[in-house]
This record gives sequence, C-alpha cells and structure tokens, in this order.
Amino acid sequence: MDKRFFKMFGLTEEQAIAIIDTPLEQLEDASDKYIAVSHLINFPTEQSIAALVRAIETSNPDELDHRIVRRKAVESLGRLQAESALPVIRQCLKDDDIYTVENTVWAIGEIGTKDPVILEEVAQLLDKPGQIYRVIIHTLANADYQSSLERVRKFTQAEDEPTRSAAIATVCRFTGDYSQITEVMALLQSSNVNARRSSIQDLIDSRYYKAIPAIARCPVSLVFRLRGLRMLLDAGVPSGEITFTEIQPYLEQVLYDHPSDLDLVHEYDFTPVLDFVINELYETDFGRCYLATKTLLDIYPQEAPAALLATYSDKGYNDYGAHYHVMKLFGWLKYAPAYNLLVENLHNREPQFQKSRAACAIALGELGDSRAIPELKICLKTPIWDFKYACLLALDRLGDSSGREICDVYDGRSCGDADWLIRAKATS
Repeated sequence: MDKRFFKMFGLTEEQAIAIIDTPLEQLEDASDKYIAVSHLINFPTEQSIAALVRAIETSNPDELDHRIVRRKAVESLGRLQAESALPVIRQCLKDDDIYTVENTVWAIGEIGTKDPVILEEVAQLLDKPGQIYRVIIHTLANADYQSSLERVRKFTQAEDEPTRSAAIATVCRFTGDYSQITEVMALLQSSNVNARRSSIQDLIDSRYYKAIPAIARCPVSLVFRLRGLRMLLDAGVPSGEITFTEIQPYLEQVLYDHPSDLDLVHEYDFTPVLDFVINELYETDFGRCYLATKTLLDIYPQEAPAALLATYSDKGYNDYGAHYHVMKLFGWLKYAPAYNLLVENLHNREPQFQKSRAACAIALGELGDSRAIPELKICLKTPIWDFKYACLLALDRLGDSSGREICDVYDGRSCGDADWLIRAKATS
C-alpha cells in the first residue's frame, strides 16, 4: 500500500495519541482529533492501536464530530490490519450511521478475518435497507464467504452500477460460471465514472485476464488502469496464465496514455471554444479530460500551447489532475519551449504530482531533445515502478539504450532491478 500521503501532518506518535485522549470539547479545533486518528497509520504499534480503540469507545455516535472521528479511527485500524481490535471494530457494524458501517466492513476486509461469525454479521447487512452494499459484497467476496451467495445474487439486478458490478463478479467467482462477466465488462464504458472505476476493480478481483485490452482503453485515470494491469500481471505471470510479452503492449499503451488509444464515453454536441476545452482539463471525471485533450490535439494544435501555459500559471500548477494533462499535452504537441518546465516537473517529488512525473518523462521523449537523456537516467533510481518504466520508454524514444543497462543492475550486481516488471522491460 502506498503510504506517501499519510505523512503530511507532521505529528509524532505521542502527540497524536495525546490529542486522541483529549476530550473533543477541550480541543481548539474539532478536526484535530480527526487528523490525529488519521496520522496514526504511520505508527503500527500497540500504543497506536490502543489509542484508536479508545477513540472508538469514547466517541458518542449521536454527535457529528464524534461520528467523524469514529469512522476514521475504524478506517485507520483497518489500514493497520489490527486483528486485535476486531472485537471493538465489529461492534460498529450495529451503528445507525451507514458511513461508519461502510468503514467497518472495509476494515474487516483489510484485516482479513475468516471468522464465519463475523462474516455472517457482515452478510446480514445485505438484508438491511439503506446500506452501502458494494463494500459489503466486495468484502464477502474477498473473504470467499460462499454462504452469502444467494444474498449477493439479488444485487445482480441492482440499479446502482457499482453495486451491480460487484454482485455479478462475485457470483461469477463463487459459482465458477463467468457467462455474465461481460456485463461487468460493459460497465467499462459507463457514463458513470465510479462505475467504470469499480468495474476495473471487479475484473481484477475476478482475475479475468481477457479484460486487459478493454481495461487499457477505459477512459478513467491511468492510475486505475495501471493498478489493474499491474495486479493482473503480478497474479497471472507467476501462475502461467498470461505472459509479460502478451500484456506489454497494453501496459505501454496505458503509460503513453494518448486519448486516441481510449474508448471515450463523452462527446461534444458542437465544437467547443478553446477556453471551455481548457477548463475541461480540471474535471474530476478523466473521461472528460481525455475528450478535451483529444480536442486540443485535433482542433486547436496551434493555439493550445499558449493556452496551456496560461492555465498552468493560473491554477494548473496546483491542480494535480490538470497538471498531469498539461504536462502530457506539451509532449503530444511537440512544444519544444516547454522543455525546462517538463524537466522541472520531472523531478517534482511532491506526492500529489507523482503521476505527472511519468507524464513529463513521456513528454520529454516526444520532444526528441537529447538533453533529456541524463535527466531521465537520474530518475531510474526511483522506487516508483510506473515512473521508472515511463523513463525507460522515453529513453527508448530518444534512442538511448543505456537505461536498460542501468535497470539490469541491482544492488551493485548484474542481477536485474528489484522489480520483476522493470527487469522484464529492461531485457525485452
């Protein structure tokens, strides 16, 4: 699990615990306790687990600020996989607050219990009106709790697409009959971005390797697609069900992330003006961002660079979604004056801009400027696999093979990179 974003609060373990043990009404800001229970994810100790348990036990579910802390404390215990806290966590399954219940079910899944009594308590929530059913189904599926099959099956006709996707995929897994999995595949083209993201997760969990080409073309953030392909590779290559060579083209297609390689689900009724298209890069639904990117490339290739520089200076520098698209577009547009900006952001270590670093690598490869070669080679020391892979793609694009040689050395020995996927790319 990537924990980079959990280290932003700067509290020590002792300070966080002290805040948790302070009554909420005595704190200057009620959000301080929320921050404290969030921050303890960095400290997998008995003291932290005990403090999070106290945060649950001393909270008053009838008061909003207490409920918010209670929800987050349950989530943090799940992230810590605190099995010892299960007796307290499972009590939250009885809460009236559906979001606390959702976090509780998720935490139980993260801890990974096989206790049939606890799993039956989770399954019974499927008969309780008004719950967030997707996470319940997902947890039961991952626990392989077959006794819930018929209760899950009734959600295969659910109106809510993410819930329906999870139910269909779970029934397929429990019964071994995958004839309905095409209904999950179809949701990769849903107009609902959450349904598209959820269907990727369900196809991963189903180990449905035939979905890889469709996942690669699904118009959601490449983060979801890369995660899906990586998880399927990590499962399928060792088992012999797929090979790296088979999947490599789809993986690299996702890393390049050109809008022409996606099956877009949105369209414009008429040609939009440039300002509108630029603003679409800030949408949270990346399907709309990709449509905007394609429009800039197809219709506004001459005007786009200046507009992109302007939006970057205005607010794009601080919006990690738009930042990613702007960086990638400079490469597709072959905009050489963006070279210095791309190099600067190639080395940007702020966690929210990590996917932009890979975008900068790809863009530098597209610019064709050999000055980027040493900059890209420096980045091969990163532990972030997709960024390192993007650097190798960019170096290949620039006609430099020395990056492959660097990745063929690990810990001073010629035994390959620590990551098998990078080794496979370096020797392919």
